[in-house]
Amino acid sequence: MSVTKTEEGAPPGLDRALLTVVGVMVLGGMMSYLDATIVNVGISTLGGEFDASLSTIEWVTTGYLLAVALAIPIAGWALVRFGAKRMWLLGLTLFLAGSALCAVAWNADSLIAFRVLQGLGGGMVDPIMMTVVATAAGPQRMGRVMGLISIPITLGPVVGPIVGGLILDHLSWEWMFLVNVPFALAAIVAALRVLPPDPPRGSDPVPLDGLGVALLCPGFAAIVFGLSRAGANGFGSAEVVVGLALGVVLFAGYTAHALRTRQPLVDVRLFSSRGFSASVATMFLLGGGLFSLLFLLPLYYQQVHGHSVLESGLLLAPLGFGTLIGMPVAGNLADKFGAKRLVPTGALLIGAGALVFTQSDAGSSQVLLTIAQLAAGFGMGLVGAPTMGSVYRTVPGEAVAGATGAVFILNQIGASLGIAVVALILTGGGSHHAPTTGTFGNAFWWPVAAAVVVFVAGLLLPGRPQPVPAAPAPEPVADPA
Repeated sequence: MSVTKTEEGAPPGLDRALLTVVGVMVLGGMMSYLDATIVNVGISTLGGEFDASLSTIEWVTTGYLLAVALAIPIAGWALVRFGAKRMWLLGLTLFLAGSALCAVAWNADSLIAFRVLQGLGGGMVDPIMMTVVATAAGPQRMGRVMGLISIPITLGPVVGPIVGGLILDHLSWEWMFLVNVPFALAAIVAALRVLPPDPPRGSDPVPLDGLGVALLCPGFAAIVFGLSRAGANGFGSAEVVVGLALGVVLFAGYTAHALRTRQPLVDVRLFSSRGFSASVATMFLLGGGLFSLLFLLPLYYQQVHGHSVLESGLLLAPLGFGTLIGMPVAGNLADKFGAKRLVPTGALLIGAGALVFTQSDAGSSQVLLTIAQLAAGFGMGLVGAPTMGSVYRTVPGEAVAGATGAVFILNQIGASLGIAVVALILTGGGSHHAPTTGTFGNAFWWPVAAAVVVFVAGLLLPGRPQPVPAAPAPEPVADPA
């Protein structure tokens, strides 16, 4: 997918073929991010529907997260081994089947099992989406393309509570899952028509790093499980300590193994690049800051301002609107100025927006809170797209799939950590069950702190991309006469 430059040093434009691929990927990738937070707002509804305790019905979310954790590390290898189109269609099909089955679940156990199937599909879709688009775009168009492809990653979780609130206010619980079906079908049809066929499989297939799978996948799942339990039970509870300790041991074992393996599942040697490490650390912190805000804001509006589930979801709209504006703006600017300027600016906006909520109470002006959310959302846009572009600019082409796996693993751990920390703050470490205005104020300091670290990490990111050198002029042909 190449484009002829019209001006020396100018980055190539976004041609129709590339934009078509981006559109197909966004259509498929939006579902998993949207679905995660749609279901989160309906947990209590599902518990009542299936007469299940909170500790049981929470596995509807936890099971999905664990399935995603198992699928993400393998997705990069599967893409290289079997082809992007095949694996994209497989991921979408699993997600579609899981969604349809969830809608016909007859008890909590069956719903949890079908959510695991859905999570396996979602865990495959997201890294494949990023790898395909990054490969098609190339370094010179990376920022602008990431500005488009990052929209579902950041906007999906914000829109989810709004859609979930509307569904639960007007329709039955089954529609939390059935809403995925038409989008998944459309994404499958679009992929069949638009994506080029996979190249023939070579005679020397990429071997699966079996030991890496046995170490990394359960290690990732153990850490996500421990963090998902820490918010309610505290970091000192037995299941959290065991989960986190097991995860750390397995991660350490995987790191030692990967350093001695020629083709590891995820190449940890990529972290020797300062730019790559800074980019991944920023995505880790962005995950923690974004998801902690998505967890805090609906609860804050419900418990401090007395709004309904639907109203609190709608009040998240400014955060999503700010992100929707910020992502493409940042993508365009990233190819001109680089992430090193944009990410620290975005971090300041995120921190300033969250800082407003640390000082707010039931009497705070909604206008001020709306402006704070717009600022934080726009800041997330300035951080997300340039950082993702930096990830792919700092690794060679053959390492894109593995780099994507590393980004999604750490982004997911960051999200789980952010939710666990703010949930623990809200409950006072388990000393009380009903958060107060003061505990909400304390909890909002977490995204402020994350923004400060993002600011510092942003200074280590690559600067402006190097311009494409102009093609040399052809040598004049000598006149034989």
